[in-house]
Amino acid sequence: MSITDRLTELGITLPDAPAPAANYVPFVLSGNLVFVSGQISAGPDGLITGKLGADLNVAEGADAARACGLALIAQLRKALDGELDRLVRVVKLTGFVNSTPDFTDQPEVINGCSDLMVQVFGDAGRHARAAVSAPALPRGVAVEIEAIFEVRP
Repeated sequence: MSITDRLTELGITLPDAPAPAANYVPFVLSGNLVFVSGQISAGPDGLITGKLGADLNVAEGADAARACGLALIAQLRKALDGELDRLVRVVKLTGFVNSTPDFTDQPEVINGCSDLMVQVFGDAGRHARAAVSAPALPRGVAVEIEAIFEVRP
């Protein structure tokens, strides 16, 4: 089954790939790797903001991380000119969680993105990962995640 068919089966509609908000590119294709710049938590109603441990709970944070994952896949689709089936595997995710100093559930928050990658890509979605706390993130968003994907030429 193609990845596009899998997305349809899961009822997932990818957003348009977000435009960069500053002086950088949204992705770099280097050899067989696609490096996708950090994607911030945003949904159909705009930015998903707040601080985990104060304004948002773990489930809300995981939803914000899932939104980042959708944007990451949208950027990958753009980098591959729509050919998502060129994906070999998700190599690594690095997730940043806007959280209070005493919040320690960053891994559970970033699972929102990790679970999406496995749901969409199967075993090729299993990846290395970091989930770290940040005292603040751009625009006050709850989560930002960057990714590295391996692809076929």
